Amino acid sequence: MPFNTIVIPLAGVAAGIVIGYLMRKMSAEAKIASAEEAARRILEEARKDAEGRKREAVVEAKEEVHRLRSDFERDTRERRTELQRFERRLMQKEEVLDRKTESIERKEEQMSKREKDLEKSQEQVGELKHRQITELERISGMSSDQAKETLLKRTEEEIRQETATMIRDIEAQAKEEAEKRARDIISLAVQRCAADHVAEATVSVVELPNDEMKGRIIGREGRNIRTLETLTGVDLIIDDTPEAVILSGFNPIRREVARLALEKLIADGRIHPARIEEMVEKAEKEVDTQIREAGEEAAIEAGVHGLHPEIVKLMGRLRFRTSYGQNVLKHSIEVAHLAGAMAAELGCDVTVAKRAGLLHDIGKAVDHEVEGSHVAIGINLLKKYKENNDVIQAMEAHHGDVEAKSVEAFLVTAADAVSAARPGARRETLEAYIKRLEKLEEIADSFDGVDKAYAIQAGREIRIMVKPERVDDVTASKLARDIVKKIEAELEYPGQIKVTVIRETRAVDYAK
Repeated sequence: MPFNTIVIPLAGVAAGIVIGYLMRKMSAEAKIASAEEAARRILEEARKDAEGRKREAVVEAKEEVHRLRSDFERDTRERRTELQRFERRLMQKEEVLDRKTESIERKEEQMSKREKDLEKSQEQVGELKHRQITELERISGMSSDQAKETLLKRTEEEIRQETATMIRDIEAQAKEEAEKRARDIISLAVQRCAADHVAEATVSVVELPNDEMKGRIIGREGRNIRTLETLTGVDLIIDDTPEAVILSGFNPIRREVARLALEKLIADGRIHPARIEEMVEKAEKEVDTQIREAGEEAAIEAGVHGLHPEIVKLMGRLRFRTSYGQNVLKHSIEVAHLAGAMAAELGCDVTVAKRAGLLHDIGKAVDHEVEGSHVAIGINLLKKYKENNDVIQAMEAHHGDVEAKSVEAFLVTAADAVSAARPGARRETLEAYIKRLEKLEEIADSFDGVDKAYAIQAGREIRIMVKPERVDDVTASKLARDIVKKIEAELEYPGQIKVTVIRETRAVDYAK
């Protein structure tokens, strides 16, 4: 290929490249110039805007400074005005204080002058008093100490006389009101507890369908009656009484067992030793059931809850126990009601009163099996079954053997006496009862040195007043023993009788 053919195109290409480069350079320079112009314009606008904002900020700052200055000047004026007002008030108070100080100083001067005058007056009064005392001592012939002592003694005697008169009147009034209140409470309690009383016998009578049944009860050679008496511990009395057999025994429970067994044998018709043993066993079970039910019914009727099961059984045994012909269980229920009613009237513990009233004769349930008085037996039983101490103390004091330590104990004692003394409650007649009390007092009066004797507690206690100039303390103890021995030898009585010998000297006088 010719050289020119190659060079010419290459030169054209190079020229095109140079021309393109120059054109791009010119275009870039034009853009740069335009950008620089735009930048100068933006900078100018920014500078103008900044100057405008700066002027606005300066104006606002000046306005704010002016406003703050105005507020400060206003607050300053107000504070200055307030300070001026406080200064005026302080000045006024100072003036008032100055005036009061002057007034106080004048009053102190006056008080000092009055004190001096008072001292002079007291000195004059002292001199006058001394002269008067000297004159009075000369006239009366006594010194001032002697006169004071005489006056005090006379005043003391007058006060004692007035006090004794007042005490006597108060005691009489209190005794009268107490007796009236006691009568009202006891009457109300008796009215609320209207119980029937029937004296119970110590024997049981079993009716027979015919007199031929007596022979069958006796049996061949008396083996049936001997078996029945041996098993029950009761005596069968078969006499001429038509169509009746009498059961006699000290133990009322055994007597009840014998009665039930005999009635069952009569109804069954087969009477022989083996059958008697069977019927006695059945009767014992029935009586045990009756005892438990009677104890539960008594507790419910008296309103006493929470009793130990063994105490309930012992209470049921009292259903078959009598005292002077009075059923002890019914008596215990009545005592519980009476004691509870009186406790309610007096605002005392009704629960303790009722509980102690119901359990006060619990010892009589086993007194024929255990040695000792029914009170001592009852105390042991209640302690054994963890009874309340208040109840035990009230029960222990119901015969006056120990001192009553609570109002409830006194109420149980009163309720026991009321229940026993009600008409028809006990078999003992009024005449026999009065004779026994009279005999008791007669025995006490028969001893030398006895002034008066009083049988109390329904004959359970006798209190003997002796002449102190004839009976000393040692003789009083011997006299009590001698009276006890004579009562035991000459008088028949149930339970025990407490003998109390009282020896004292009293001086009584009345100011009229």
